[in-house]
Amino acid sequence: MNTGTTLTVALIALAAGGFAGYRLAQPNHDGDTPMAAVDTQKPAKKLLYYRNPMGLPDTSPVPKKDPMGMDYLPVYEGDDEAADDGGLKINPGKVQKLGVRTAPARLQVLDRSVRASGRVEIDESRSYAVTAKFEGYIERLYVNTSGQPVGRGQPLFEVYSPELVSAQREYALAAQGVAQLGEAGGEAQGAMRQLAESSLQRLKNWDISAEQVKALAKSGDAKRTLTFRSPVAGIVTDRKAVQGMRFMPGETLFQIADISSVWVQADVFEQDIGAVHVGQKANIRINAYPGEVFTGRIAYVYPTLKAETRTVPVRIELPNPRGRLKPAMFADVDIPTGGAAPVLTVPVSAVIDSGARQVVVVQLAEGRFDPRPVKLGQRGGDFVQVLEGIREGELVVTAANFLIDAESNLKAALGGMQTPDPAAKPAAVGHRAEGTLNAIDLAAGSVTISHGPVASLNWPAMKMDFALANPALVSGVQPGTAVTFEFVERQAGEWVITSLVRK
Repeated sequence: MNTGTTLTVALIALAAGGFAGYRLAQPNHDGDTPMAAVDTQKPAKKLLYYRNPMGLPDTSPVPKKDPMGMDYLPVYEGDDEAADDGGLKINPGKVQKLGVRTAPARLQVLDRSVRASGRVEIDESRSYAVTAKFEGYIERLYVNTSGQPVGRGQPLFEVYSPELVSAQREYALAAQGVAQLGEAGGEAQGAMRQLAESSLQRLKNWDISAEQVKALAKSGDAKRTLTFRSPVAGIVTDRKAVQGMRFMPGETLFQIADISSVWVQADVFEQDIGAVHVGQKANIRINAYPGEVFTGRIAYVYPTLKAETRTVPVRIELPNPRGRLKPAMFADVDIPTGGAAPVLTVPVSAVIDSGARQVVVVQLAEGRFDPRPVKLGQRGGDFVQVLEGIREGELVVTAANFLIDAESNLKAALGGMQTPDPAAKPAAVGHRAEGTLNAIDLAAGSVTISHGPVASLNWPAMKMDFALANPALVSGVQPGTAVTFEFVERQAGEWVITSLVRK
């Protein structure tokens, strides 16, 4: 083949190759993706392992379900990388599935109140005893029933006393003697005047009214009986006087109470007494008057505590102009104690309280969360005061916060582990022990177990309390059952059971 023929063949081959390359770069008539486009697609993420859906430190190389029937969640390469700001990173789609809701931490005045039970009582400062200061006999009763209302100055009873009659006659004679010796002067007049004054003072000491003394001095006639009158308007709470009875000096014959103002004695629990002080407003509700609120003021906080009920008595003064509040009525007391100054608050549902610590999950950004320990203050309604840990305006998680906190604990537990090989069984997390389940406290989310030695911690056999990662772990297990369990240390001194089965 000559040189011209060879050059012609090379040009034809080059043209054919270029045409073929052009055809590869174009889509076909069926709409299929070209080969070049397939080669440039982003490769799928590598599956690392499956993790517990409740955030427990348990992983699996293959799909499985937890004791509650929930599917373990796949973890892909890159999903378990920590956020740059130290928070927890969660896929936005997963956040939506968890039902995460947030609310801002904000300043507000807490609507807090102390509730207590109480009872209506007579105002002790408005209770009066009617007594006689001399010996005598009751000749007539004007008020003869307990509970009867009386007015101020109303006659109660009449008494006869030989001593009273003698004292009246003595004063009348002395007064007449002073009048007769008015012009004589000298020592006789002075002695008679002293006798009259001493007789008058004796009558006054026996509570004889000024009107009766004036009438006695004018007429000179001693009255046989003396009328006792009510010192106050009120009701007769106790009547011991009986017509014809003999009484002795100092004996209480009537007890009268003014109920135009009453007391409500409230029993405030020990943990609430620090928020109660004199002068506070109190709202009173009485079962006899549904829907009606009576308003009073705290007059006194007693300095003693009732050991039987762990309550402190608090006295509330309450106006009762129409006498509708009866002594011994039961009362529901509501004492508003909200401060005047606003404080930093979060919803109560945002706080995860394990007893040993209080945690609030803060949303740093879309899909990024940071569980923070906080110091709490007073509670009021649906909000709680936060003293330390967060700032105003930060978003806190109010729903699904427990799951986020559990996932954060899982990351901390797996932080020191190497990325597991999907083909190999992952290393166990935590510690394993055997023992006997002694007690279950579902309200506190804890159990008491007498376990044998724990080699991984160099523990001897002992009896101790453990927290439960999930109350479902002890579902159907009764105290006294021999169990095998796994546990981790969530924080210093806080041991949490993540798996528990019967032996």
